[in-house]
Amino acid sequence: MNTNIYTSRSRIVITCSKRLSPYLEQEVKELGFELERVFATGVELFGTMNDCVRLNLNLRCASQVHYSLLEFAAKNPDELYRTLSEYSWENIIKNDGYFSVTCNVDTPSINNTMFVNVKVKDAIVDRIRSKASTRPNSGSELSGAVVYLFWKENSAEVFVDTSGETLSKHGYRKIPGKAPMLEALATSTLLATKWDRKSPFVNPMCGSGTLAIEAAMLATNRRPGLYRSNYSYMHFLGYDDTVHQQELAKLKSQIKEVPGLTIIASDNREDAISISKVNAGIAGVEHLIDFQVCDFEKTEMPEVPGVIYFNPEYGERLGEISALEITYARIGDFLKKKCQGYMGYIFTANLDLAKKIGLKASRRMEFYTAKLDCRLLEFELYSGTRREVKASKEITE
Repeated sequence: MNTNIYTSRSRIVITCSKRLSPYLEQEVKELGFELERVFATGVELFGTMNDCVRLNLNLRCASQVHYSLLEFAAKNPDELYRTLSEYSWENIIKNDGYFSVTCNVDTPSINNTMFVNVKVKDAIVDRIRSKASTRPNSGSELSGAVVYLFWKENSAEVFVDTSGETLSKHGYRKIPGKAPMLEALATSTLLATKWDRKSPFVNPMCGSGTLAIEAAMLATNRRPGLYRSNYSYMHFLGYDDTVHQQELAKLKSQIKEVPGLTIIASDNREDAISISKVNAGIAGVEHLIDFQVCDFEKTEMPEVPGVIYFNPEYGERLGEISALEITYARIGDFLKKKCQGYMGYIFTANLDLAKKIGLKASRRMEFYTAKLDCRLLEFELYSGTRREVKASKEITE
């Protein structure tokens, strides 16, 4: 067995939230990796742990990057323990270090995943203790080495979870604000739009600023790895910090200026704009965003057409729905009257409310947020009537 997992090729499974895999696929391919498989909640490829370093630092839409160590059959916890206690953990986990275990279990013999975590931990500790005079500490915090077990029916696979804490949070949002959109979801929805990352991007009702910040990061090629200093891959034997530092230097060198870039974020609450500015400052993009405290109808719209993106509240109680019906209708009026020539986007989990917009969506893209079935609705906001635009196109063609 080659004990250096950082240079040995194995199966890598990158997970993401449901419905984000098309955008994760796009990202991984753009990094130059060849995919073996794309599935509902992730992608699969082959590579080394050093490849995982690059993936962790670059990916915007991912949740975890898992590097496969061992596949085996296990009908019950005893078989699981026996196989894992025979694996050479002493070659990859420091005997005086710290590790944690996570798992995804769907097998008839188990009804308590905490029991499985303990069984895996015991197998690792017992193995290392039999080979060394000391044993590593373990716990639930994902701050050190992380081992992940996937066990379905009688098939089990153990991975190094090279990420540790989830990648879906990008590290700059220290103040979340009210009902914030997860960063990985925000980026994925931006990738789903027709925004060219050069024309104006306008985000009324911006909340804690996640969409505007992610837009600024996309336009200037700022990667999430710039905002995070600890990953699980740093805590296994064989880790070479030079590889991490080289990849980090690449991230810094790839940041680009976009002359004339216009990103506007508005909200009628001063506290929301204050929170947005703090988060944007941590992300290093506050100077790229024009923050405005105003009702969305007063948002200053650049004359050059671009993209306008709303993420309004969805409403859960009857009183909220009644008020939001008026808000959605106002959004529709604003799009029709003030945003001609723009591409409009509305992200919502309430399609009944979306009907109050009074515009027909040209595309309806499916997403999830906090287990809510959502849609990103796209609206082509023509200047003049659609018939006039169509006639103009025919003349120019």
